[in-house]
Amino acid sequence: MQKILNTIRSIPQKPGVYFFKDEKKQIIYIGKAKNLKKRISSYFTKSNKDSKNRIMISKAVDIETLVVNNEVEALLAEANMIKTHKPRYNVFLKDDKTFPYIVITKESYPRVEIIRKKNLQKDGNIYFGPYTDVNYLRSIVKVLHQVFPLRTCSYLINNDSINKGKNKVCLDFHIKKCEGPCEGLVSESEYNKMIEQVISFLKGKNKRIKLYLSDKMKKTSLKQEYEEAARLRDQIEALENFEKKQSKITQYFANRDVINISFNENTAIGMIMRVRNGLLVGRESFDLKMSTNFNIEDDLEKFIVQYYKLTMDIPAEIIIPCDIKNKRNIIKWIKEKYHKKISFLIPSRGERRNMLDLCIKNNDLMLKSKLIKKIKRKEYIPKTLNQLKDDLNMSIIPRRIEAFDNSNLHGKHAVAGMVCFIDGKPYKKEYRKFKIKTIKGIDDFESMREVVFRRYNRQLVEKKVLPDLILIDGGKGQLSAAKSSLDKLGLGYIAIIGLAKKLEDVYIPEFSSPQNIDKTSPSIYLLRKIRDEVHRFSINFHRNTRNKSLFDSKLSNIKGLGEKRIKLLWKKYDSFEQILKASEKDINQKTTIPIGIVKSIKKMIKENKDINE
Repeated sequence: MQKILNTIRSIPQKPGVYFFKDEKKQIIYIGKAKNLKKRISSYFTKSNKDSKNRIMISKAVDIETLVVNNEVEALLAEANMIKTHKPRYNVFLKDDKTFPYIVITKESYPRVEIIRKKNLQKDGNIYFGPYTDVNYLRSIVKVLHQVFPLRTCSYLINNDSINKGKNKVCLDFHIKKCEGPCEGLVSESEYNKMIEQVISFLKGKNKRIKLYLSDKMKKTSLKQEYEEAARLRDQIEALENFEKKQSKITQYFANRDVINISFNENTAIGMIMRVRNGLLVGRESFDLKMSTNFNIEDDLEKFIVQYYKLTMDIPAEIIIPCDIKNKRNIIKWIKEKYHKKISFLIPSRGERRNMLDLCIKNNDLMLKSKLIKKIKRKEYIPKTLNQLKDDLNMSIIPRRIEAFDNSNLHGKHAVAGMVCFIDGKPYKKEYRKFKIKTIKGIDDFESMREVVFRRYNRQLVEKKVLPDLILIDGGKGQLSAAKSSLDKLGLGYIAIIGLAKKLEDVYIPEFSSPQNIDKTSPSIYLLRKIRDEVHRFSINFHRNTRNKSLFDSKLSNIKGLGEKRIKLLWKKYDSFEQILKASEKDINQKTTIPIGIVKSIKKMIKENKDINE
């Protein structure tokens, strides 16, 4: 604490972002401030009686700051940092990289598609979304293709490809679902008029589209092109049928987003109701990672910033349930980024309040449904685990199973892996890797003794959960070694078994002969699955360790790259793939390794593919 108080004295009174770090140097909270010194100091005053803040502060051992030019920059920097680091005590959107969007591509003849990767405003494409209701999203795209003869091919279509006859019309053209832009059968200007109508449709301006289609239908009828007129009539009907499914929730032709967060204990859901021209065109819900430090005003603001960084569909009004501190900065940011003027409203009565109440009601129902599912999931016990309990004569159902396996090559690069299965499913957050420290050469028994002791000694020291069953990949020797470590720690009561590789016999410590378990029993299949997973995990870890060792010897030949820098590189990156994917600038910032040396590292990796594989 004294270290933090000393740090506060040197913090500038400028706008910026601050980071609370724990003893492991992990960022546990990120915040922004108009005045960094005043904001951070407020956490340590006697007037700060917030118990949630106290919990967070008790975990913090260090503070770092990032000074920016103004409050708007602080707002955006905070959102970016939260997304990158996902601190324990911040609220953030889960899985925001996987949200689907509708994209209208920037081409001579644009395509309209569903995608999950986006680069908003940087590639020239137009995006609508994100959508969290995939069924609704697909229904929108289906109607788009019913109403508009959009191309579905991925050809590069321009004047050059048309003049050279590079592409030919497909079945969609012959069944009147495409107008044949690939052969120039529809002009670029006419096709792009249709794209303008697609954009209007996605903005909820259906009346304009009906007028556009009706006008085309009348013109084709006057030309006695009755088949084309009938097709346009069918398109209008498809549009009207879709309109019936959309709710008109206000008599005003308003463009609004209605936003709310419903929360309970450690679960929170953010909801956005998108109202365009009085129609409810979307209701998106987002699972939020919520901490015990949750504060509705602060975290609603963070949710709003994170959401509007994901979308280009900005309304004129944003309706929220409570006030937020940085309204002016958010309004300024949106105006600068999207060139749109917005206003925040907190209605207490009238039709806006009715819309907010509808959003809150739907959000609360969704949260309740999620909490019920969580309870059911906790209460559900797979039949296989009951069978395993009976087969091993256990007193409890083994809901948490941890498994160990050793791996080495001629006694070199000896490592071990541990996997965790909860309710019969892998729980990868609890997977662990071990480098053998005390054993030299090939000694699987002593290696197993060391790893099991290290694992459960640490669990006891840190007062963390212990398994119901331990599975050792091996026979009696490895099992006996592991059991001796448990006994030494006073954990002899934990059930432990060994699964031999050849005959897949199950051994328990008290008996020299394997257990008489039917080879077709579901429990044997589960144990085999866990054994195969820990074997895969430890083999991969061993391969990576060996490869890193081989690679380090090559790295040391690069001028300016010593042992300290090599260790720092592996501290920041877990694999060769991560190093290759990261930009040279990112590696430089994270490791302080000069960019020239970083280029040599990347070149070395690419030239030594045999090591990477």
